[in-house]
Amino acid sequence: MTPRDTPPSTLCEAFQTTAAAHPDRVALRTPDDSVRYTWRRYAERVEKLAAGLAGLGVRRGDTVGLMLTNRPEFHLLDTAAFHLGATPFSIYNSLTSEQISYVLGNAGNKVMICEEQFVPVLRDALGDTGVEHLVCIDARPEGTLSLDDLEAAADPDFDFAAAWTAVQPEDLLTLIYTSGTTGPPKGVELTHANLLAELASTTVFLPTGPDDRIVSYLPDAHIANRWGSHYSSIYTGMQITTLDDLKQAIAVLPTVRPTLFGAVPQVWYKLKAAIDKTLADEPSPVKKKLALWAIDVGRTRARLRSDGRPVPKLLELQHGLADRLVLSAIRKKLGLDEVRAAVTGAAAISPEVLEFVLGLGIPCSEVWGMSETSCVVTMNRPDAIRIGTVGQAVPGVEITTADDGELLVRGPLVMHGYRNDPAKTAEAIDADGWLHTGDIAEIDADGYVRLVDRKKEIIVNAAGKNMSPANIEGVLRAACPMLGGAVAIGNDRPFVVALLALDADGLAVFAQERGLAGSHAELAQHPVVLEFVGRAVETANTKLSRVEQVKKFTVLTTVWEPSGDELTPTMKLKRKPIDAKYTEEIAKLYVDA
Repeated sequence: MTPRDTPPSTLCEAFQTTAAAHPDRVALRTPDDSVRYTWRRYAERVEKLAAGLAGLGVRRGDTVGLMLTNRPEFHLLDTAAFHLGATPFSIYNSLTSEQISYVLGNAGNKVMICEEQFVPVLRDALGDTGVEHLVCIDARPEGTLSLDDLEAAADPDFDFAAAWTAVQPEDLLTLIYTSGTTGPPKGVELTHANLLAELASTTVFLPTGPDDRIVSYLPDAHIANRWGSHYSSIYTGMQITTLDDLKQAIAVLPTVRPTLFGAVPQVWYKLKAAIDKTLADEPSPVKKKLALWAIDVGRTRARLRSDGRPVPKLLELQHGLADRLVLSAIRKKLGLDEVRAAVTGAAAISPEVLEFVLGLGIPCSEVWGMSETSCVVTMNRPDAIRIGTVGQAVPGVEITTADDGELLVRGPLVMHGYRNDPAKTAEAIDADGWLHTGDIAEIDADGYVRLVDRKKEIIVNAAGKNMSPANIEGVLRAACPMLGGAVAIGNDRPFVVALLALDADGLAVFAQERGLAGSHAELAQHPVVLEFVGRAVETANTKLSRVEQVKKFTVLTTVWEPSGDELTPTMKLKRKPIDAKYTEEIAKLYVDA
């Protein structure tokens, strides 16, 4: 970590300390190095942009909206805004104009910063939201300001040092708009103190510093990327490579060689699928057998360590050989050979896939948290990973379970509240300061947390048997990485059925390899595709209890996209809208029951 005499009281102070300590190190870059910012240049741009925002009338307590892809300018502008004591927040790039209007109306910002590609949807959305200035960072469409215009708007008498030193720990740092699975998104208000508590706690379990490198590719509207790259970089000095195309995340790793890597489960599923395909296509029987043996050795060792059982000396010797001959080469080819810690979160990952990743020698820790908790609450320490759990509570946080099993959290990283919604805030945080998370969980004797499912999403079948749809869906996704969406249904029903949506890219690759032609809808119903999916469901059922097994399923012809009818911007399932939209398909699955 960046050395400090005393802990910072605001992210402004953290930024200034880090920039002063490492002026010539590269802080921000793009994969091709066409854009690079040292900490010195980063700090200089922040000062100029803060002066420009102040010239547009942005003051302490105001909000500033951002609608950008992952690029260095996001970090410059967000950091400039909070140095004024303002509250910058990001909007998911996939939102519709109606959804954007709602968010801006709730946030109350007068300045909106975007890229040229988002100007049309923003113009449709602004209406009477109160936005007065639209700043476009990569062009100057009519009616917008450029970055040069923004800097030119600066008041020559603006006192930057006085502005950032006036910022207080209780000032709002950002707003995180929840994905809205059950209604309009709520604006989670997080303060400087909240995020500093989060950073101080998580760096105990996972120390980071200026020698670390991370790829920023997840949306900055999500607390995971703000914590994992933006704020963590400011706090510890690690280097960020910004990637404006999420689909290129795996492809860019060999050129970046990150030391830290965070991903949602879908990324790990695709990574495993790519390795499985490479092995299946290996023409040399000897090489194929050697690789399968090495991976099996790695998985066995990872499982023993996870279970807290001793690893036999012979297995350790075999593992050393397996790593030298095969596993290290796989990691290098993936670009993950220098990763000393990886994180998976946002949704539960299949234990089978996590075991596979650990078996490759990638120290991947499953974590759990919420926007309302400034991100991570529980984490598997890289040296003490337990597969199937989301780890232990980070220092400074209290966790417990209510009588019904709901996980409760208390501590300095719990949000200030929901913006303009005191009723929902009071509903979420009780009089004793406990945040009611909505997750059902179990905490073992060592403090490791195992999540069961969302409190309102547990399936109770016709026989009264409780089961976790997320667990069933995770097993399906692990068995068939081509799935872009899977939802298990069975509430008050005699058995479990599933709606399956195929990933557009995965289906296209599958079809190309087998010489199949047609549109996505046509391919989704092709007998070869249906047979493949059917075998995957059969494989998944072998890993589920009898009552959890998927008795019937249907492969849909639609593609499920973030912010669509079925998925939130963070890829969470909108279960009630799915039930309503696919009523006929679900009814057909039960017609013979």
